[in-house]
Order: sequence, then structure tokens, then C-alpha cells
Amino acid sequence: MRRKFNLVAGALALTTMLVGCGQAAETATTSDSTTTAAAVAEQGAGADAASYEVATVRWADWGEDYHTGFPDQAAGEAGITVKWDTILNSDWGDKKAVLLAGGDLPDAFMGSICFSESDVLTNTGSFIALDDYIDEYMPNFKSIIESDPTMKALATSADGHIYGLPSKKPCRPTVANQMFINKKWLDNLGLEVPQTYEEFEKVLVAFKENDANGNGDPNDEIPFGQGYADSVMFFCLPFGTTLGADGTYMMAIQNGEPVYLPVTEGYKKGVEWMHECFEKGLIDPELFTEDTSMRDAKLMNETPIIGVAPGWTADATFGANAGEYVALPALSGPDGEKYISSDPEHWNYSRYEFVVTSACENPGPLLAWVDKFYTEDASIQNFYGSFGIGIEKAADGTYTVLEPQDGNSADTFAWIQSLRDFGPKYVADGFNDKVKYAAENGDASKLALDKELSKFAKEAFPNVSYTNEQLSTLATLFTDLDAYVASNQATWVTEGGINDQWDNYIKTLETMGYNDFIKIQQDAYNTYNSNK
Repeated sequence: MRRKFNLVAGALALTTMLVGCGQAAETATTSDSTTTAAAVAEQGAGADAASYEVATVRWADWGEDYHTGFPDQAAGEAGITVKWDTILNSDWGDKKAVLLAGGDLPDAFMGSICFSESDVLTNTGSFIALDDYIDEYMPNFKSIIESDPTMKALATSADGHIYGLPSKKPCRPTVANQMFINKKWLDNLGLEVPQTYEEFEKVLVAFKENDANGNGDPNDEIPFGQGYADSVMFFCLPFGTTLGADGTYMMAIQNGEPVYLPVTEGYKKGVEWMHECFEKGLIDPELFTEDTSMRDAKLMNETPIIGVAPGWTADATFGANAGEYVALPALSGPDGEKYISSDPEHWNYSRYEFVVTSACENPGPLLAWVDKFYTEDASIQNFYGSFGIGIEKAADGTYTVLEPQDGNSADTFAWIQSLRDFGPKYVADGFNDKVKYAAENGDASKLALDKELSKFAKEAFPNVSYTNEQLSTLATLFTDLDAYVASNQATWVTEGGINDQWDNYIKTLETMGYNDFIKIQQDAYNTYNSNK
């Protein structure tokens, strides 16, 4: 999986959410590929098959194998041909602006990386509502939204129409990013893995005061350092700072109600505790000032110098040093509760995975093709690669994820061979129990960790839909609120003062439009629940 970077703003949403799987150099611009004539002929479609252009955006230049398996085979079965326009993410910003300004649109776009909800709802003239096609052309999808209220809510935009098709991905964890601790350092010092936030602080003290890495230098250890997730919110997790995915505006659900985490009592107490640890020298003094290259150099130093940091998996966070690290358990906080970062509806579900444009003259057959994506066989192939390449299916209905055949990591191989995180998919609850892995890889290790920690997951803020007006207001409000929160956060962790300044901080946020911001979130939450 890709690493999750710190939340910057809601508008970044999906494009910054997932990194860390060794992207190839982005050298090409776009490439066209068409469903093979042989595949179409085999299905009897012949030369009269309807032809459609479908564009998709890819993180890197990984070739065209992602569609030559199931997607093209399904097109042949549906009696259509698909001409693929593969666009690199590095080129997509400029190209998207041109297309939405009146450029030559393809018939459809595949993948939620292409358009945000704001893009779609502010350009409804470029996209068509799909409501009237579902009954006739999409029996699989119709059955899903009738039985799964979350998929129905995700499919329905704030104006009540369906413009984009949602996805529920296979083999995704409940736990998002998490904390990792150097087990070798613990063993060197005769320490156990901490179970509470107080034990955790004592371990950090031991890391600081002793030559934990055993290299003879008692001063090169950094007990807690920056990782690939929000360092403050993850350090403060025992106080309930259950941060969701990027693009969720730092919202959470507490006691059944939407809350903005930076105004909660748990956040206040957590930051106060973090400052106490900072003053004791337990936290990297460059936590708020170092750039990504400095962070990476510390995490992957030849001799490990970071004791604890957050990330997706140990190998994605510490590279060659991963063998020394284990997942930190969910620590008991002051209230006796244990918390993890969990946001399954944003990590496992997604919106706008397939949209049809106003350029499409006959959407029915195209949507009948896409409806084939909504089966378990299709979903697993579009996540790991086609049968015989990325997946093997046994007679008993179980699946085995095969080892990479090209020397790449398992994650990169899956991106090369499939649509991976993007495109329509759906698996029923319990599907993951039918999947095993031929060898250790990123997904296998992540799901193994998930089994231990997922029981501590709390309700997360759902994947709500906003109206055009709400999105426009949020774009302005959140940028200002987030900048003010970040500035105060850095000051309070490094210099203290959160208790004395808290009341003024809340008043300032209110003058900046916090009350309008939280009303939008509450209204969107209510609308989401009403669509279920």
C-alpha cells in the first residue's frame, strides 16, 4: 500500500492519500491501447462492436498490462471495444483543466483519482447522471446498492443523483497507519513492549538515556521521530486523536456526533502530554522543521537511530531496517480506552470510480461492461492481476495471491497488472477470509497486523457528500482553520502553553468561521445517513 502523508487540506483528498510502493519514474505522458480484436472476435462481437474511449490516471508509467486482463476480456464479453487513454498523474492537473474547460472529452473516466466530488458537481454539464441506466444495464450494481446501504450512500451525490460509481475494495485493513517501535532496542535494554501511554513514555526515556542501538554512542538515538503519518496525532492517539484518511478535514465521530479533532479535550490533553515529552528530549527537536529527505535519512540510517515512528508498515517506513521494528500495540490512555487510526470507509470504500461524460452517445453498453466489475472474481483480479498472473482461484472458491513474476515488489507488481486501488469493485463481508498469499508481501503483513488491532477501531467520520456551495465554503474555511491549528500545534508541542491559550484559540477559530465549518460537516453527515 501507499504511505499516508500528513493532512494538508481537504482538496488534496485522494491524490496525496496513498504513497510508498516504489513508484517508477514518470517518463511517459499518455498512451493509447485498444481491446484486442482477438478477444472481441472470440466473443462474437465482430467489427460491429460499439467502441468507447475510457481515460484513466496512473501514478507512474507501468505500461498497459493493467487492462489487458480482466477489463479487456470483459469488454469482449460485453460486445464492445475499449480504447484506453492512460494519463500519468504528473500530467493530469494541466490536462484535467483543459478537458473541463471544454476540451475533447472521452466517453468515460475510470478511477477516483481522476475527479473529486467538487470536480464533478461543479461541472455537471460534462458528466451524465447514471440513475436511469441502472435498472436496465447494471443488475450487479443494482443488487449491491439495494443490499448495502453504505454503497448506496456513496453512490448518491448531495443533489440526489448518481454521477459516479463507488467501490468496496478487497483485502483492505481496518487499521490505517500505525506506530512502530524498535524491538531490538527494547531487547538490548531488557524492556517489554509498552502497553499503556505511561509505559510508552518510560520506554522513550530509556531509549534516550541509554545506548539503545548499541553502537557505542549514547547520544545518537532519537526516541520518537517523524514518520509517514501525522506525528502529533499519532503520538497523542492514547488521548483519542483518531485521525482519519486525508481529505476528511480532521473530522471524527465521538459519542455518535461529528467532531473536529483539534478542538476536542482529548487533543488538548494529548498535546499537553506531548510537550512534556518534548521537554524531556524524547521527541526529535526537528520534528516540525525537517524536510522529507532529512526524515528519510533518519528513518533509514544505516544504524537505526529512530526508536518509534508512525507509518503504513515497518518496511514502508524503515526500509532495510524494518526487521528491527514491530507494531506498537494500541496503548491504554488516561481514560482506560485503547485507540487506533481507523477509517475503513475512506480506505476500503471510495466514490466516483467510474464516471460517464456528456460525450458518450450510448452509455448503456458501456455501463453493462462496467457492471461486470461488480463481482468477487472481477474485484480480486482488478486488485492483484488476472487469474494465472496475479491470482489463482481454487475449486473451493478460495483465492491465492501469487508471487510477483517480474522481480518487482508485490505492491508494484499489483499496480502493473491491475487497476489496483481504482475502478469499480465490490466484495461482501468475509471475503478477505477466502484470500491467502503465496509469499510475504505488503498486503499480507498489513492484514496480519490488522487482525491484532482492528478490535480497537472506533466509529470514523463517513465518506460524506457535499453540495457545490458547501464545497466552495469548505475550501476557504478549512485552509484558514488548518493553517491556524498547525501553527499553534507546533508552538504548543515545542514551547507549551496550550492550557493558558486554549480559550483564546477556540474563540479565534470561531471568528475564522469554525461554527460554519462544523455546521457543514453536521449537515453532510445528516444527509449521508438519510441516503442509507
